[in-house]
Amino acid sequence: MQYGDYSSDALMTITNRPDLVFVRGEGSWLHDHNGKAYLDFIQGWAVNCLGHCPPQIRDALVAQAGTLLNPSPAFYNGPMIELAGILTANSVFDRVFFANTGAEANEGAIKLARKWGQVHKGGAYEIITFDHSFHGRTLATMSASGKPGWDTLFAPRCRASPRQT
Repeated sequence: MQYGDYSSDALMTITNRPDLVFVRGEGSWLHDHNGKAYLDFIQGWAVNCLGHCPPQIRDALVAQAGTLLNPSPAFYNGPMIELAGILTANSVFDRVFFANTGAEANEGAIKLARKWGQVHKGGAYEIITFDHSFHGRTLATMSASGKPGWDTLFAPRCRASPRQT
């Protein structure tokens, strides 16, 4: 796929994609490079339930980008403390874990579950998942997806040892 001066050949193939490039979104609609509109039923595989470019989120991102953008989680920052307080005040939890990606969130959940099992359930470590599910593309979450072959797709392979002479 050609887009401007660039080709999609520089992208690693992870799935078959149609020959179109989305250039803008609004609400539940995506618009391609030819100006055609598409009703987006996928919404980032369920990670974009708020729609594309809602003005409230756009304005909040622009305002935040003018003050502080993505500081290291090794330090406290005002929005982090404020959001953690709001979440714990309005839920049954007394602490929260912030992550930059879904992969980080899933890996964090697995680690927390295993730690809890170790401390409270005599070392329990197994994670229950569903067949034919999708939990992400990390090694741990792919093996938890219950799809035939995904558990072994990136498993270690035995290599023949070098010949001794």
